[in-house]
Amino acid sequence: QAHLVESGGGSVQAGGSLRLSCVANELSYGSYVLAWFRQAPGKVREGVAAIDLAGTTDYADSVKGRFTISKDNAKLTVYLQMNNLKPEDTAKYYCAADEMLATQALSSPVMRDWGQGTQVTVST
Repeated sequence: QAHLVESGGGSVQAGGSLRLSCVANELSYGSYVLAWFRQAPGKVREGVAAIDLAGTTDYADSVKGRFTISKDNAKLTVYLQMNNLKPEDTAKYYCAADEMLATQALSSPVMRDWGQGTQVTVST
């Protein structure tokens, strides 16, 4: 029984920051890769950031230099630190898990496990 729960979303002005959290159970957290995806209404789901058991990370070009993915193994939690937010970052953000390399995850939008999502809204 996999389980992922996101939190930390909210409304911020452009240039602001948010930190998203995803608390997982043992089964989901033990997956090879944990990743963040996002989807805005009327748009396709896109991969944002991924981290695997080897510690390798991968990011979408649109967030490189602004977002950072990290894990706390003691808390079974994966984080997404989002800085210098832009209106185009507005979307519902989902935590996901599967068995693949971090460098493969962002181009594979169908993950095995998904959280319920948390909304991020960035205003001008």
